[in-house]
Amino acid sequence: MSMFLDTAKIQVKAGRGGDGMVAFRREKYVPNGGPWGGDGGRGGNVIFVVNEGLRTLMDFRYNRHFKAKPGENGMSKGMHGKGAEDLYVSVPQGTTVKDAQTGKVISDLVEHGQEFIVARGGRGGRGNIRFATPRNPAPEISENGEPGEERELELELKILADVGLVGFPSVGKSTLLSVVSAAKPKIGAYHFTTIVPNIGMVRTKSGESFAMADLPGLIEGAHQGVGLGTQFLRHIERTRVILHVIDMSGSEGRDPYEDYLAINKELESYNLRLMERPQIIVANKMDMPESQENLKQFKEKLQQNYDEFDHPPMIFAVSGIAHQGLEALLDATAELLSKTESFPLYEESQMLDEAYYGFDEEEKAFTISRDDDATWVLSGEKIEKLFVMTNMERDESIMKFARQLRGLGVDQALRERGAKDGDIVRIGNFEFEFVD
Repeated sequence: MSMFLDTAKIQVKAGRGGDGMVAFRREKYVPNGGPWGGDGGRGGNVIFVVNEGLRTLMDFRYNRHFKAKPGENGMSKGMHGKGAEDLYVSVPQGTTVKDAQTGKVISDLVEHGQEFIVARGGRGGRGNIRFATPRNPAPEISENGEPGEERELELELKILADVGLVGFPSVGKSTLLSVVSAAKPKIGAYHFTTIVPNIGMVRTKSGESFAMADLPGLIEGAHQGVGLGTQFLRHIERTRVILHVIDMSGSEGRDPYEDYLAINKELESYNLRLMERPQIIVANKMDMPESQENLKQFKEKLQQNYDEFDHPPMIFAVSGIAHQGLEALLDATAELLSKTESFPLYEESQMLDEAYYGFDEEEKAFTISRDDDATWVLSGEKIEKLFVMTNMERDESIMKFARQLRGLGVDQALRERGAKDGDIVRIGNFEFEFVD
C-alpha cells in the first residue's frame, strides 16, 4: 500500500467556554454581601501549523477528529476560570484547507511555521457579578459558556515544487529526476513505476537551485479518472514551469507529436489555467535509433501550429541515461523560473471570507416551523446560541432569556403564525408553553 496520502477529510471542534458562576460574598463583618461569581474561561482554538518535516497527510488517515479542551468555569470571589490551551495540529507545506460543506477554500498553508485558526473557541459565560445593577444589586443570573466552532474540513496537499515533469508513462521522467538531483525515485521498465510524486532539489553549475517534481505518468482521459493522473494532477498547480518530457524514440509505437498534444489536452481539461504556465519540451531518449528523425518531424509539425509572431516552446534534446544535454536544459529552466511569477491557485470567488465580524441584519435571527405534533419549532444560529448560553437552572436566567426572545420579535412572530395560549414551543430539546 502506498504511504503517500494527499487528501483527507477531518472534523475539528473548538473548546466551549467555561460557565459563569452565581456566588455571593459571605464574609464576616461585611453586611449585605453582593454578587461575587466570576466569568468562565475561553475555550481552546484548533490551530493548523505548517511543519516542513511532514511530506504527506498520512497522520490524518487514522486520526480524523480533533477536539480542543473547554475553558474552566468561573469561581467565587470574582475569579475567572482559566482559559483552555489551544490545540495545535501539524500539517505539511502546501496544504489547502477547504470547508467540506461549501467547498470554499479557507486557507492555503505554504510557509514553514505558518499558523491558521480553523475553529475558534467559545468565550466564557459571564458570572453574576456582571449583571449587578442599581435595580438588581444581587442578581442570580449567569451565562453558560459559548459553544466552540465545529466544522468538517477537506485537506488537499499540493506539493511545493518550482518545476513539474509531465508526460506519458515510461518516457524517462524518473530517470531524469534521479540524474539532475539527489532524489532516488523507483525506476522500472514498465508503466506506472512511479505511483507517488517524487521531489528533488536541482542545482545548476551557475549556482541556481530549484525544486523539481516528478509526477506519475498521465494518459488520455486522466482528468476523467483514467489511470493515476487524476490523483496527482493537483500537484502541478503550484509549479511555475512545466517540463514536458517526450519519448522521442517512439519506442512504444506512439507518435511523439500526438503524445505532446494528448498530454496538453489533459492539462487543459483538468484546469484551463495550467496552460498559462510556460513549458519547455524535453525530447528525451535521443541516444536511441530514429530519435533524430522523429525530432525533425516533431519540430516541423509543431511549427505549423505557430505563426511568425507566436513562437513555439523551447525544445531541448537530451538523454537521461547517457547524461546528454542536461546542463543546457537546467540553465534554461532556471532562467525561465527567474522571469516567471507565481500563479494564484484560487480566485476570490473560491475563497471563504473569514474576515467578517458581527451579525448580518439581513439574516434572520430565527425561523419558525411546525412539527407533525403541532409543536412550534424555533431554529436559527443566533437564537440557538442564546439558548445554549442560558443557565436553565436559574429562574432569573430563564426570565432573561424570555426577554431576549421578546426583543428578537419571537412572541410577535408566533402570534402572527397563529400561536395560542398553551401551545408548545420547542428550541432544541427544550419545550415551554406559549403565553399570549
